[in-house]
Amino acid sequence: MSGDPLVPRPAATVMLVRDKSAGPAPEIEVFLMRRHSAMDFVAGVMVFPGGGVDERDRNADIAWFGPEPAWWAERFGVESDLAAALVCAAARETFEESGVLFAGPADDPDGIVDDASVYGDAREALANNSLSFAEFLRRENLVLRADLLRPWANWVTPKEERTRRYDTFFFVGALPKGQRADGDNTETDQADWITPQQGLDDFGEGRTFLLPPTWTQLDSLNGRTVAEVLAVERKIVAVEPHLAADTDTGNWEIEFFNSDRYNAARNRRAPDGYSRDSPLA
Repeated sequence: MSGDPLVPRPAATVMLVRDKSAGPAPEIEVFLMRRHSAMDFVAGVMVFPGGGVDERDRNADIAWFGPEPAWWAERFGVESDLAAALVCAAARETFEESGVLFAGPADDPDGIVDDASVYGDAREALANNSLSFAEFLRRENLVLRADLLRPWANWVTPKEERTRRYDTFFFVGALPKGQRADGDNTETDQADWITPQQGLDDFGEGRTFLLPPTWTQLDSLNGRTVAEVLAVERKIVAVEPHLAADTDTGNWEIEFFNSDRYNAARNRRAPDGYSRDSPLA
């Protein structure tokens, strides 16, 4: 493939988790959204809340409670200023896309917002870029609760992708008590809480589509409880898949550490293979 690869843009995505209330044994659920068909990038794909780092996420004068940027920088293997921007973007995007807010009163660092719906106007302003996350927190006398998030993974879009590339850092966070996730945003046409196994089964049986990073994270959460997930100390290693295309047929497969299982599930959906115009990770 000719030409230099696109430079990946830093991004943050958050796996919202909760323990399933019904059932004989504790079981984790995760919040997934489907990008609507009009989107110009990965339309129809199931995703976690998240998006690119905004310039206003960088060097933001933001009230902060929990592990400092240096702690996040060490876990993610990045500079402290980027680490702070990633945490800010993770909290901002989660609020914009799902309505879940990882914040608490500035005068009570142990407190957590229990009804984020009261900030609906601010959520809309954040989504249309007329308000920054730092400005929102200052205005409402809130503090970012970085301690409610955990580092989980890092995936880089393959070099072969010519539309856009991301260097995406995955976080995990438990749904704060009293809050609800709604998926009410301009990019989503469907959102729900499901178990990781259901998400994997829906993909394998052709009901939904998952890109490799999402499929892999669901697999990593499967069989755990929220407490177990939050207790995990993950070693974050950047994963950059490779796309292997058959020049004769135009079909391709994606190669990464667990790609045999992913490709097997994907190829059950399309026994003749996928064209090179299919969505990429």
